[in-house]
Amino acid sequence: MTSPHTASAIEAGQEAKAAKPTSDLSDAANIKYLTPSNTVFTKTDGQMLNVKVDGEEHKAVYVHCSFPHTDRSIYLSVRTIDNKEIGMIRSLDDFPAETAALLGEQVLIRYFAPEITRVVRVKEEFGYAYWEAETTAGLCRFTVRGGGGNTKLITAARLLITDVDGNRFVIPDLGSLTDKEYRMVEMCM
Repeated sequence: MTSPHTASAIEAGQEAKAAKPTSDLSDAANIKYLTPSNTVFTKTDGQMLNVKVDGEEHKAVYVHCSFPHTDRSIYLSVRTIDNKEIGMIRSLDDFPAETAALLGEQVLIRYFAPEITRVVRVKEEFGYAYWEAETTAGLCRFTVRGGGGNTKLITAARLLITDVDGNRFVIPDLGSLTDKEYRMVEMCM
């Protein structure tokens, strides 16, 4: 037989356990998947993305890719401006073409990274590399801080370059560079 004090202590312990917040790992296990049957995406006049999930509207949402450098069409996280995840899209292929195009456009904006088609010049000076390159967005001049981390191999041949302002540039295939271009890029890797 338990005493009244022991019983109330057990009840208090159970209430505390029930009130204890769940861990991030258990939150990750409870992913809400967004599908065409429970989700409607729209674009505002200001070109922002809104989403209505199970009747609840979320304004100004953002799309984050789980694999931004290898496959931008799968496992997309839809988040609020406060970075709270609303849900996850397994694949853009699950949605109608118009919705998939709208989401794909948002992904391109978020992960804008012009491809470098020709390296014109790279000059290193005082711990910085000053680049001039022809890209898919036109001729660009940008500065990259020396040291590791600002030029990263994403695959064996794909190089991601981040400049001092946080802009990203990609060389999709290092093997396509001329020997001269490769030597200029190599000194920054």
